[in-house]
Amino acid sequence: MNLDRLETSRLVHRFGFGPGVGEFASYLKQGVPATRDSLLKVPSVDLGLASITLPTFTDLGKRPEPNTPEIIPFAVGMRSQTENLILWWLDRMTLSNNGLTERMTWFWHGHWATSISKINHPFPMYKQNETFRKYALGNFREMSRAMLTDGALQYWLDGQENTFKSPNENLGREFMELFTLGVNRYSEDDVKAIARSLTGYQVANSSGTVTFNLKRHDTKAVTLLGTTKHFTGEEVSDFLVARDDCARFISERLWYRFISSTEVMPNNFAGIQSFANREILSVVAAVAKDSAMRDPKNAMVKSPVDWFISAARALELTPSKLKTSAQLKNYLNKLGQIPLYPPSVGGWPSGEAWLSSASAQYRIAFATWLVKQSQLRGLLEIPVERRVLSSADWLGVAQWSPRTQSALRNSLSDPMEFAVLALCSPEYVVNA
Repeated sequence: MNLDRLETSRLVHRFGFGPGVGEFASYLKQGVPATRDSLLKVPSVDLGLASITLPTFTDLGKRPEPNTPEIIPFAVGMRSQTENLILWWLDRMTLSNNGLTERMTWFWHGHWATSISKINHPFPMYKQNETFRKYALGNFREMSRAMLTDGALQYWLDGQENTFKSPNENLGREFMELFTLGVNRYSEDDVKAIARSLTGYQVANSSGTVTFNLKRHDTKAVTLLGTTKHFTGEEVSDFLVARDDCARFISERLWYRFISSTEVMPNNFAGIQSFANREILSVVAAVAKDSAMRDPKNAMVKSPVDWFISAARALELTPSKLKTSAQLKNYLNKLGQIPLYPPSVGGWPSGEAWLSSASAQYRIAFATWLVKQSQLRGLLEIPVERRVLSSADWLGVAQWSPRTQSALRNSLSDPMEFAVLALCSPEYVVNA
């Protein structure tokens, strides 16, 4: 296997959302270092994003009483704003000329996993999405502080129910285990301590506005990870983020999502040191530059959203303009992944969890639906006699297996069937 081609394929699919028409061939010509630098450099103006209109997201207020005249317009507004938020974000992932910011926004959505199924209001989810985007490649210390007072996250983890009279441990436990330190890097006594430190926050659920009520806050000193003092919420966040375990944990999460979900991160991984100042772009760059990126064993299965966005880019389709958003959501739901709906605070699974005979059938139906709406310009511009091998460039695939080449060769007379087979091939579903 050509390792430069393999690495280029991984960089394009993992740090963006796959190549647009003609992009992969251009990346191959400029070489791996230049490709990496291009993908890691966020432009001041992204013309693809500039073409997207921001829908209106508003505070719809408290849910009206059942069987009142107000309940119908409220329900319509909830459904409309939720659908618009999902489509707007899918459009951003698809149309961005440089996908790194949206890729990292998607990563942080899985990291600080919050579901609208409990929040039940789109406006706080929109505000959280913008927070992810603001800090996507910024400073993790600042992001952690911002997320502590994020209304959707606070409500999702029952932060508003945490008072000095009745401490609720949900937010504190997950803040350490899933967001900043990782598993087995704290004790149950630490959970009790951090819960007390995070008392006093209140949330207006429909708006996501967070306020602090000192009367509900425990002002006594606690012992957290060996340090005894009275912590404010901001001090708790800074204290956890400053620990060595945080640098290792965030590096582990990036390794797991960008390099391998099966291979353990080495203890000497350069990303740990590069995160010394808690600058996210620095550790992301270290991940992209690591030699593991060109190791053949580090293949990764695309999640359903990854697969859909990369397919939409290759097919030159805009998610919000597809025939019926309900059908799009239905296909994503059957594959098990819809933005705003992570299954738990742990986010979505990875790797082989996305591979099953049922998902393969759903993916074929999904691909067929998408291909029928595409002009297939990227495929039809390839001469028929070169189409089998060169279609790998169209989709950013490292190389087709002999079996896939044979299947594609048998479909040369039917471009739509050819495209569906290519999009559902093992080499495309799994970024080798």
